[in-house]
Amino acid sequence: MKTTKTIIAWMEDKPGVLARVASMIRRRNYNVVSLAVAPTETPAISRMTAVLECDASQEKLVGMQLRKLVNVTNVVTDLTPDKAIFRELALIKVNADASKRSEVIHLAEVFRGQVVDVGPQTLTIEATGTQDKIDSLIELLQPFGVREVARTGPVAMLRGAANGRGISGNGRKAEG
Repeated sequence: MKTTKTIIAWMEDKPGVLARVASMIRRRNYNVVSLAVAPTETPAISRMTAVLECDASQEKLVGMQLRKLVNVTNVVTDLTPDKAIFRELALIKVNADASKRSEVIHLAEVFRGQVVDVGPQTLTIEATGTQDKIDSLIELLQPFGVREVARTGPVAMLRGAANGRGISGNGRKAEG
């Protein structure tokens, strides 16, 4: 049975490193549901949050295989809501002429979204939150006519002082 697995990997920010990671994922036949990669607070290190679709027997292998790659500095695979914070960003373009505009804005505000663009017949809403929250907002906006959606997929961060790389928030070696 296929499930989704969220992992975080830190890697050297060099040409070809992400391509090697993607190649390993492709060779192992994992389906990439979402992928977010960006620089970190540490110069020359990038952070990748990936959601992969794999069967139960493959789950433990993902981290082991990523750790074998030379330019990957660390991998965290045991991400659960009690251990990590998950957030996603979405831009949602909705039909909203003058007669519907206030209703769409109110709905966005209920979800703590904000209007980031106004067109003659549309509004673009920026929303952040869990995947379920984003899904719910999009579903409630459907009657107005959702024209376009761009989503980041989730990014994740470990809760508390640990940062997943063995260093606590105060710069000292993390315990546990």
